[in-house]
Amino acid sequence: MASFKPTRIPSYPKFGEKVTQDTLYWRNYKTPVQIKEFGAITNIDFSPISPYNYAVTASTRIQIYGPYSQEPVKSFTRFRDTAYSGTFRSDGQLLVAGSEDSLVQLFDVNGQVPLRQYSGHSKPVHVTDFTSDRYRILSGSDDYTCRLWDIPSSAEISCYSEHTDYIRCGTTSKLNPDLFITGSYDHTVRVFDGRTDKSIMNMDHGHPVERVLLFPSEGLLVSAGGRYVKVWDMLRGGQALVSLKNHHKTVTCLCMSSSGQRLLSGSLDRHVKVYSTTTYKVVHNFDYASSILSLALAPEDNTLVVGMTNGVLSVKQRKPEEKDAFGSKQRQRRPAYRVFVKGKTYVPKQDDFLVSKPVRMHLRKYDKQLKSFQVSKALDTVLEPWIRVKKPEVTVAVMQELNRRGTLKNALAGRDERSLSTLLSFLLRNIVDSRFTPTLVIVAEMILDIYMKVVGQSAVVDKQIMKLQELIEREIDYQQELVEVLGMLDTLFATMTAKKDASQQNRTANGLLEIGSGQDQVVGAT
Repeated sequence: MASFKPTRIPSYPKFGEKVTQDTLYWRNYKTPVQIKEFGAITNIDFSPISPYNYAVTASTRIQIYGPYSQEPVKSFTRFRDTAYSGTFRSDGQLLVAGSEDSLVQLFDVNGQVPLRQYSGHSKPVHVTDFTSDRYRILSGSDDYTCRLWDIPSSAEISCYSEHTDYIRCGTTSKLNPDLFITGSYDHTVRVFDGRTDKSIMNMDHGHPVERVLLFPSEGLLVSAGGRYVKVWDMLRGGQALVSLKNHHKTVTCLCMSSSGQRLLSGSLDRHVKVYSTTTYKVVHNFDYASSILSLALAPEDNTLVVGMTNGVLSVKQRKPEEKDAFGSKQRQRRPAYRVFVKGKTYVPKQDDFLVSKPVRMHLRKYDKQLKSFQVSKALDTVLEPWIRVKKPEVTVAVMQELNRRGTLKNALAGRDERSLSTLLSFLLRNIVDSRFTPTLVIVAEMILDIYMKVVGQSAVVDKQIMKLQELIEREIDYQQELVEVLGMLDTLFATMTAKKDASQQNRTANGLLEIGSGQDQVVGAT
């Protein structure tokens, strides 16, 4: 007697995003903690000193949060109007911020009142930062000027008024204390040297510039504005290298991973894109509930903080790696390769008595029912929710096997309203899937043949049959339109091919004529 062969489940290509190392890495962040602020969050900045607290600028205050706390550890509320661009100094001891009332204020992170106030701008100050020597402050304002201030004396060192629109972003060089960069709504990015009285480099972004960012090596500069993120080569005089257009709305913020290998951009389209800085392709994507205004990544990449227009602060912590008592990462020990190949290559000798161990076959529940000819129960088994929803290919494979045996009609017959409704729901969900259509069309025809006499007795079943009819008619219309488009494309390609062949023949004929005339001339001259 031949042994029973289990139902063969065909393997179909999986749809969805490709799982890469970047996908696994960025998915390793925990579910975000959401904190409600007092207004739209315009800036987030991490302290460069451990434990890497971060300053959140929103409404008329700046609040400092600890890396693992959901409550602020410090608040600065001495602003008469909206605060902007709260930024830490490289030693983590001071914090500078601009405001709507055109003042630049300097705070001690352990104090409450401002240490210094710098007045000179005539309109709101949206950009503030420290130079790398720690003794000067950069500010940029809606009065079209950017200024350098001396921290100890509160004196203005220099003022640059080359921009012709609002200055909304800027950054200072970490390697050169005299170098700083500003971006403006006049579509330009300008590089300044504090030792000169004008800009030393100018780049046209093409859209109002919302954010600028330097690579760790500072050989490359990134600017964001409109739907574009652009990369510029500073060593080649500001030559454009790459223009990225992966967002659907204005890009508002940028940040870089600690290694410089990943660039992150946030946008009003509620997405954060992660780019590889070697290929400049998107390697991962985060979705958020509201438009994004600010974005920051901790110095050790273990915390991702996003600020949104609705005042919600989203904090994602990276899951810590488990370590053993010696401080090394724990890895699940797997059997060595030799365990699996042990005895595989052994050849029995002449006098050996070979005893073969019978292999026990483990059958699924529906295979056991098919083996005992319980075809209706086998179909019921594969119509259970966890199979028909998550693994529809199993349900279709069993239906196909029943059809091959000639028992599909018996399995479909004799069903009550509930089981018939489940079967019709499965058809509605999967009949237009090209992988399952050939089998499910046969099932649909059999159901209509069997239950045509009882149509009208159940409102639920009647409604599902009408939906099935509309779905099939709509799919037929789609297929007809696709066939028409295919015919148009075939005609277009045939015309293009004919024109190409004709042009090649003309070129060949012209070449032969020229050669012939040349030979005639040569012969005549001879």
